Amino acid sequence: MSAPTPKATPVQPPSGSVHRPGFFVQLDRFWQRVTEGLELSQLWNQFHADARASYRLYRRDFDARSPHGTRRHNVLHTAQEVVWAILEKLTPARRVLLLLGVLLLIFPGFNSTSHDSSGEIRITEINFHFLGGVLLFVVLMLEIADRVVMKRDLEIARDIQKWLLPATPPQVPGLAIAFAMRPANTVAGDFYDVFARPSGGGQPRFLIAVADVAGKSIPAALLMATFQASLRTLSETSAALPELVSGMNHYACTNSQSGLRFTTAFMAEFDPPSRTMTYINAGHNAPILRHSSAAVERLSVGGLPLGIQTDRTYESGKVTLQPGDWLLIFTDGLIEAENSREEEYGETRLLNQLQAGAGSNPDELLRRMMTDLDIYVGPTPQHDDVTCLLLKVA
Repeated sequence: MSAPTPKATPVQPPSGSVHRPGFFVQLDRFWQRVTEGLELSQLWNQFHADARASYRLYRRDFDARSPHGTRRHNVLHTAQEVVWAILEKLTPARRVLLLLGVLLLIFPGFNSTSHDSSGEIRITEINFHFLGGVLLFVVLMLEIADRVVMKRDLEIARDIQKWLLPATPPQVPGLAIAFAMRPANTVAGDFYDVFARPSGGGQPRFLIAVADVAGKSIPAALLMATFQASLRTLSETSAALPELVSGMNHYACTNSQSGLRFTTAFMAEFDPPSRTMTYINAGHNAPILRHSSAAVERLSVGGLPLGIQTDRTYESGKVTLQPGDWLLIFTDGLIEAENSREEEYGETRLLNQLQAGAGSNPDELLRRMMTDLDIYVGPTPQHDDVTCLLLKVA
């Protein structure tokens, strides 16, 4: 006869401890909502990028206040200039709140002793730390509100810019096209477009344009939009390419702030029946023409960037494209992208990618180039827009 199996006795949790799995689930959900699912390494990279961007912002103002010729090398002066660089980013009212908050955090408060009617001693303690924290929190909330409004406006501007730029390459007889653009900020000062223009009753010619407005963010994006509008308007005429570029230069000079907001541009006109391409390089990075024989040619004929000299004339170049030829047009943000050691990506690495992927199609090769760029720069924030346009002759 077998012995009876003892019944299991439930183990009671120690006194004072409560097992709450739901609490940890809610805590995990809260953490995921705060971090948007990012890992700690990704959060650190984001913080590192934000810190470097803020440092560059304040350092630029600091250098402007204290040029190298007049800079005094002492800690007090440096701290003073850094504080002013930060304060000048705030409105006067917020500067006062920030300074009051800092002062209240520095001074602990005071105690006062008094006697009541019964003779007992009463000690009244006033602590400034809490009030100082409240003032700093108010300044933080006001700055966040401004940032939210600005971010919303930038997102609207980004959507408008995406609408202005072509989302997909047009169908051009004899060419396969791919393009990509990555703004350094929410909006970009780079421009690209490929569209047909009238040719007097025959098969239409196609205008290929890539441009880079000096600067970035909102000012450059606004000039880019006006550049596109004027280019589309002038392209409706039957003017030859040099006349078209001269008209663009004249318009750019009226909006360049005496040459400070100039625009580098590469514009070409492709004639499908003859496979000839007439082009003008207005101070832009010379596009790379890789022939089917693997020989490389640079398209550099043109003149100064647009917006510098009103009466400037532009010389045009001409090439005849053959099946298997590649044309790579890019902005300086691509080759000047830096890694953590401040080393530029460079044209040599870009050309190697083009040579290695000559047997693929433009979409595939462009993905390889952008992936190689991402691997090279890693988490390092970039300071300029990146635009790349690839053409392959069928």
